[in-house]
Amino acid sequence: MASLIPCPHCGQRPKEEFTVKGAALPRPATDASQAAWYDYVFLRENPRGRYDEHWHHTAGCRRWLVVTRDTASHEIEAISDVTDRKAVTA
Repeated sequence: MASLIPCPHCGQRPKEEFTVKGAALPRPATDASQAAWYDYVFLRENPRGRYDEHWHHTAGCRRWLVVTRDTASHEIEAISDVTDRKAVTA
């Protein structure tokens, strides 16, 4: 049975419709130092536990989502739209 992901716009959809695009990190200010931008663009933590990621619903509504999931169990805790933060609990 395919894993279903609850999209805030499309409802329960197969995980194959989504593309994981990386950590949902706060952007540095536009006038931040070169070192801050370097860290933001190139350096990543590899956390164990709860983590926010940007996912794209590529084969569905094509919206950008923030998915909160546990990196150890892969259990999804919540999903929200990037723009309006319409939350959906998994």
